[in-house]
Amino acid sequence: MDREDGFAENEVTERQYQVEAERRKREKKGYFFSGLVVGLAVALLIMGGVYLITTLQQYIKYSKQQSQNQNQEETSKQELTGQYDGTFLTSEVLEKIQVIEQLIKQSYYKDEDISAEEIEEGIYRGMVSSLGDIYSDYYTTEELNALMEQTEGIYYGIGAGVSLDTVTTYPKIIKVYAGTPAEEAGLREDDIIYEVAGETTYGLDLTEVVSRIKGDEGTWVNLTIYREGEADYLSIDVQRRKVNIPTVDFKMLNDDMAYIQISEFDSVTVDQFAEALAMAKGNNMKGLVLDLRSNPGGSLDAVVQIARKILPEGMIVYTEDKYGQRSEYTCDGANQIDVPVVVLINGNSASASEILAGAIKDYEIGTLVGTTTYGKGIVQSIIPLSDGSAVKVTISSYFTPKGNNIHGIGIEPDVECEFDGEAYYNDPARPDNQLDKAVEVLQELIEK
Repeated sequence: MDREDGFAENEVTERQYQVEAERRKREKKGYFFSGLVVGLAVALLIMGGVYLITTLQQYIKYSKQQSQNQNQEETSKQELTGQYDGTFLTSEVLEKIQVIEQLIKQSYYKDEDISAEEIEEGIYRGMVSSLGDIYSDYYTTEELNALMEQTEGIYYGIGAGVSLDTVTTYPKIIKVYAGTPAEEAGLREDDIIYEVAGETTYGLDLTEVVSRIKGDEGTWVNLTIYREGEADYLSIDVQRRKVNIPTVDFKMLNDDMAYIQISEFDSVTVDQFAEALAMAKGNNMKGLVLDLRSNPGGSLDAVVQIARKILPEGMIVYTEDKYGQRSEYTCDGANQIDVPVVVLINGNSASASEILAGAIKDYEIGTLVGTTTYGKGIVQSIIPLSDGSAVKVTISSYFTPKGNNIHGIGIEPDVECEFDGEAYYNDPARPDNQLDKAVEVLQELIEK
């Protein structure tokens, strides 16, 4: 039976209910404008190109030139079908925006809180947010530049990967990189970020959360963390520093086993993986452990290029958009790996990492060890606008070589192995029971 707050009892712990109840009590101001703009249907037309909404007034002028009869006919059609007919901007919508604008100007009690720039930005964000898709987003020029810096592997922050928790809808830490401020401060994977600098994160998109965490080098940011098993919230101060994160890690586990970890798929990852694979081959590896745990994904192009370095001839992945148009990504098999492979996965392995794991599983060239993956079987595209901002929008679904769409389902491991976090975090030696299991399975494959 569902609770009144909308969460099902079998989906969240009692502590998570307390998180939500506390959030409702401590919810701060600032949602007036966001609540307003989310409900506004303002059009951004992307039909074979991108037409930027330059000013609201231009569209108001355009819309008023349309006949009242046509607008009434379109409105009636939508009411009858209940479906989107390709038109956001009706005269009624624009007139309502003007009414609300005047209401704010005349009635809102603090003029200093009214920012035309923030309201305009809120309209764009609200329009994208109305899709109800946590992966679609609007980026300001500054946010887009910061995103591009991060894909190069260098940025000013704390050194942690962040995603949205699908149950609580709060942001959570899915990756803590070695040697970074996040690791030094004691942050852990699956920590829920309840507040940043005393401000709630509830209802914020990931872009906004990340921008609040990042800042000038040497400054500090306070995170209020909910960690399962703790009696109360944790208050953790983390220093912001220049973080240079290699996306690929390589080592030899013993004389004949190589270990390659891919933390995410960025533009720098392809060359880093190629170098690691060459080193593994140079050490005469007889087997490979490929660690994709807590890899949130990244570039489709990057994962396809990496897949071509190990897969046999055939399909890597294909995508289909809403028009049924299909894009295929294939491999010629020239570099097919010729040693046993074990792939480590977990519930934070998503998107591009699932593409690679799914292909390896479909071709039966490797054994998957760990827990079921996240289940993100859709593709986004970042579409730049002429003023330097951009829209990220989900454009298609993707399918594994055998035609499986894993969205909302994930990929199950061949060998189930839950991570022993208590042993890992309570022992300075950081024992990794999942990696131990992968080595055990790989040894058996080598000896066959």
